[in-house]
Amino acid sequence: MAKYEQLALQLREQIQAGIWQVDEKLPSLRQKARQSGFSLMTVLNAYQLLESQGWIISRPQSGYFVAPQKEAGTYTKPEQKLLLAEDIDINEFIFNVLQTSKSPEFVSFGSAFPDPALFPQHQLARSLSRVARHMTPASTIVNLPPGSDRLRRSIAKRYAAQGMDISPDEIVITSGALEALNLSLQSLTRPGDWVVVESPAFYGALQAIEHNRLKAVAVATHPQQGIDLDALEQALIQYPIKACWLMTNFQNPLGCTLSRENKQRLVKLLAQHRVGLIEDDVYSELYFGAERPLPAKAWDSGGNVLHCSSFSKTLATGFRIGWVAAGKHAEHIQRLQLMSTLSTSAPMQLALTDYLMTGSYDKHLRTVRRLLEQRKNAFYQAIRRYFPPGTAVNYSDGSYFLWITLPGGICTTRLYWHALEDGISIAPGRMFSAGEQYRHCFRLNASCPWDSRSESAIKRLAELIIQGDGD
Repeated sequence: MAKYEQLALQLREQIQAGIWQVDEKLPSLRQKARQSGFSLMTVLNAYQLLESQGWIISRPQSGYFVAPQKEAGTYTKPEQKLLLAEDIDINEFIFNVLQTSKSPEFVSFGSAFPDPALFPQHQLARSLSRVARHMTPASTIVNLPPGSDRLRRSIAKRYAAQGMDISPDEIVITSGALEALNLSLQSLTRPGDWVVVESPAFYGALQAIEHNRLKAVAVATHPQQGIDLDALEQALIQYPIKACWLMTNFQNPLGCTLSRENKQRLVKLLAQHRVGLIEDDVYSELYFGAERPLPAKAWDSGGNVLHCSSFSKTLATGFRIGWVAAGKHAEHIQRLQLMSTLSTSAPMQLALTDYLMTGSYDKHLRTVRRLLEQRKNAFYQAIRRYFPPGTAVNYSDGSYFLWITLPGGICTTRLYWHALEDGISIAPGRMFSAGEQYRHCFRLNASCPWDSRSESAIKRLAELIIQGDGD
């Protein structure tokens, strides 16, 4: 970490701790340089970084001041904490939204993927070229399930860096996190079984439940605190739950992260009821704070948590490399994979392993985190500036999504169709539930550059909302 980043992090933590209050003036550049022992340029770079992240603001002829803190999204306590769905039929609508989101002609605020320009395309291409020259006919066989030994060892080392002892033998390489999640679900359930999801939920979980002919219990989820564990316990008592599909870090779409205490309670609760946890953890590397949040898997001593993640959101979307740390379920998942996709692409596994061996991944992640935080803050401020009064925006210190709740019961499905006419896609709330309770909400991807095109699109969305075109 560069010196200016160290200083910026120190000041940020002081602001979060309340040492510096909103609208309070920070020491001048020269004062801070004398106090800290850093050069004037280092202090300037630190202040500019904090300003780009929305922590401080500069006022001409006056200096730097602590900025107003981001408001937490509103939360109306639901009348029902448990919502049952014995039949889910949402796949066609999700397919239509995702198809429009991938068109380069659209401003793709509805996309699930980060801006591909953030990824080290040239370095990955070099790695792919290097491994292609040395591949042999045996490479495909060697990299059949559970996948490349070197890649699994690299992943195990990243777990170890967080204090988690996970053997490479427990890890199965998959074609992205979604395959890891689907295989985990198939491993724990049979058609007709009940599965717990969050409310709102990642639409991939709803699609998988529909595809596997399962029944869902959607548990109320708080925008900041995460899933309601008391309601979850009630569901475990009332229904024969076979699995829980949850996101404990930077949940999609809300962005919430469970506290360490609640993660520990979650693991203990599910172990008591002998219910497996499928932990979808694809965004935890994209944190904005001082350290990466631990997954619930860190408190799992009985092999009850199947931890799924990937490199698709952090490094190489097109490579489609994910994994599941499946513990005692690893062998069963390998069999399921052999009967479906057979294996993950051998060249992509080898190329990704080659890139990881260069030691550039963590440096790349630091750059991506900084850019995502700057962009997300810019979008947040623009929404506050242009959207009508009463709009609530749930901002989280990680990932690249904003969850937006519109005033007046505005229907975001209708807003979605009207916005498409102007070349703008959003992810309406209907995508994240089997019901209609989020019809006035939508998810916005804030990973693309904040430029005139993005600002024009945000302004146009605001106009559509104010004009009542979403009603």
